[in-house]
Amino acid sequence: MHQTQDLTAQLDALFHARSVAIVGLPRGMKTGKLFLLALLDQGFPGRIYPVNPEAEEIDGLKVYPSVSAVPDQVDLAILLVSNEQARPVVEECAAKGVKGVVLFTAGYKETGTAEGRILEEELVRIARAKGMRLLGPNCMGLYCPETGLSFFPELSRDPGPVSLISHSGSLANILGRMADQKGIRFSKAVSLGNEADLCSADFLTYLGQDPKTGVIAAYLENIKDGPYFLEALKKASREKPVILWKVGLTPEGGRAASSHTGALSGAREIWEAVVKQTGAVPVTGFEALVDAMMSFALLPGDLGDRMAVISGPGGLAVSAAEACGHAGLKLAELSPETQAKLAEFVPPTGTSLRNPIDVGLSASLDLDIYFESARTAAADPGVDAVVVIGIGLNQETNQRYTETMIQIRRDSGKNFLMIGIPGFAPELGQTFCLAGLPFYESAERAMHNYALVRRYRLRQKQLWNRV
Repeated sequence: MHQTQDLTAQLDALFHARSVAIVGLPRGMKTGKLFLLALLDQGFPGRIYPVNPEAEEIDGLKVYPSVSAVPDQVDLAILLVSNEQARPVVEECAAKGVKGVVLFTAGYKETGTAEGRILEEELVRIARAKGMRLLGPNCMGLYCPETGLSFFPELSRDPGPVSLISHSGSLANILGRMADQKGIRFSKAVSLGNEADLCSADFLTYLGQDPKTGVIAAYLENIKDGPYFLEALKKASREKPVILWKVGLTPEGGRAASSHTGALSGAREIWEAVVKQTGAVPVTGFEALVDAMMSFALLPGDLGDRMAVISGPGGLAVSAAEACGHAGLKLAELSPETQAKLAEFVPPTGTSLRNPIDVGLSASLDLDIYFESARTAAADPGVDAVVVIGIGLNQETNQRYTETMIQIRRDSGKNFLMIGIPGFAPELGQTFCLAGLPFYESAERAMHNYALVRRYRLRQKQLWNRV
């Protein structure tokens, strides 16, 4: 089932579904109702067909007793029925010509029982006989803002360059809901569950050549077909960054992954070799995944390694310099002209005009010190990126701080990394990120991710120069 042309057409049809049947849609506010609320909230422009033999109307929508009773074409079916009821419904969907089925239901391979595994295999056999594709079991399905598909309410309607592959439905929901805070816009997202049929390598193949996907992120608990995955990852990574958070690399994580989606974990050494061979971008942990997604989405193509650090708190200025060195970046050598200009407005006591530029705590009282320092550092031809650690004192000054820094970045054309001061105004981050300036909770995270993006881009340039 690895023919790329067929796979692309099949997955395109699912992401661009024009009609969705929700089979087993409950009348009350139960878990399955989320799928209807998600489609309505996203403004899905196609037809929605609730299926429930015990209801005639749900939330103002006409309800059908079965999939076969729906008078029109059904492109995508979301199955909320129990695993015992799934087989006849999948048979019905296959007979009707449904293109894809999302199996939300659990109770298959992940139970570790022979019955669960056999039932899962039987569903795949039925689907493949008719050319229908399955997502799951134990998954949430698809999110595509461009076409109005969604698997959870209150996800952004604005499409963007990031696509997500996740074995965890809840993690996909969380990332979708918090994406706005980090300026992340999704092109497509898929929750895969058990991967009875469609697997992560299928979506790597598809997203690797998808013109609307610029960055791929993935949370993976298992690898279904090693050689196929390796080839798909290699091809996708050649085209665009593939950020991978692989779990199950420890005995404890492996046991948890197995009980979650029936995953078989892999040895850490094998995984590290896979990453090295393919050029994928490995991360560990939720914050690291989000930081990398934001950084690859917001930072432009060519990144130099000469960093200028501007900080109000002196200790954070020193830690930023240390983080710069740990990440393999350099503190920019500020020109004498730049230092002379800084001396005109940076107070003479408790500060430093060398890099890092310590503007002192008084900069939070007089924001112009921050602004002039940022303008001056950005104007230095020996500076590639400006790192600013700062804050105002209240909501009004914070608003001025964000608006002016955003404008300075636009005027200068230099890269800016914004860093918050712990314990103060975390909401500033969303304003910066939505304006295209990545915001980090610490200098360590900022420098690490800037270097991560830079290394990937340099590797890409070397790869393509060799072609």
